Amino acid sequence: YPGGPAVEKLARQLTVDGPRLTVKLPRPMLNSNNFDFSFSGLKTAVVNLVHSSQLTANSRQEIASAFQQAVVDVLVKKTISAAEKFDAKSIVVVGSRKYTNYGKDACEKIISGLRGYDITIISGLAIGIDSVAHKTALNTGLKTVAVPGSGLNTHVLYPSTNKQLAKEILESGGCLISEFEPNFKATQWSFPQRNRIMAGLADIILVIEAGEKSGTLITARMGLDYNKEIAVVPASIFSDGAKGSNKLLKQGATPITCSEDLLELLGFVSESNPEQRKIMFDNCSDEEKKILEFLSEPISKDELATKSQIPISELNSLISLLEIKGIIKESAGEIYLV
Repeated sequence: YPGGPAVEKLARQLTVDGPRLTVKLPRPMLNSNNFDFSFSGLKTAVVNLVHSSQLTANSRQEIASAFQQAVVDVLVKKTISAAEKFDAKSIVVVGSRKYTNYGKDACEKIISGLRGYDITIISGLAIGIDSVAHKTALNTGLKTVAVPGSGLNTHVLYPSTNKQLAKEILESGGCLISEFEPNFKATQWSFPQRNRIMAGLADIILVIEAGEKSGTLITARMGLDYNKEIAVVPASIFSDGAKGSNKLLKQGATPITCSEDLLELLGFVSESNPEQRKIMFDNCSDEEKKILEFLSEPISKDELATKSQIPISELNSLISLLEIKGIIKESAGEIYLV
């Protein structure tokens, strides 16, 4: 049956008797501090679907499909309602379980640069880039949401090594989301299935290191089906663990080299918000601040060298550092503030 053993088990608990539908409901499939999964809402949805489809008592597979669709409908409505309440942009971060130091550093740098913005980081609670994304979001003061491939009861939450991380996510005001029964143990098929929920919640799907056969690419493909923006952190052409993500770039994904690239995709104004700009400027050296004083408008490098009286070799180094920090950009021969 669609949805696997859990839905098959539920299908056996559904019976149709004339116009009546008897539903033996399980415990809520969605369990978190921020959502209220309604028994009555789910039952009404099932009844309406079965009646509208004119199912017979022997149509067990159709009943299972109807039940699954009802679960998804209620889940989506609850999620959209909560998202509208918080009105935050969301970035789904996915990547390799066996990340490199480069992938970890890139993930931490890019997410840390989102401090002060109303952005939620969503990931799958898995070992690897998922965990790095959740932890960095917590350390940066951003809300984070985990979508594991298991139920949400403590004894089945997967992976078990991240139970403390899950607790910290909830305590910080984030949440855990699962469409599976609370006692459902993770399986090979449950991870690809939960990826569609992550893709549906995303404004942007950010891929950080993915091999050619990585499950991360499933989320990216689903994101394309849902018309989501796919973004990728470029990685070494010599890395087997990045062949899949680099291929996404070849196919048209947006390259991300700094936090500002993400902010631009999310529709934030190009200027940093006051808190973010102050943090960035405070971390600049005196020489870097001297350069920034001349960038009230775009300016060429030659003109900047003339006005600042900084030797060109030193100026090039300072410009490179400011670009790495994401404060300035150089394009079409001109330098300007981000």
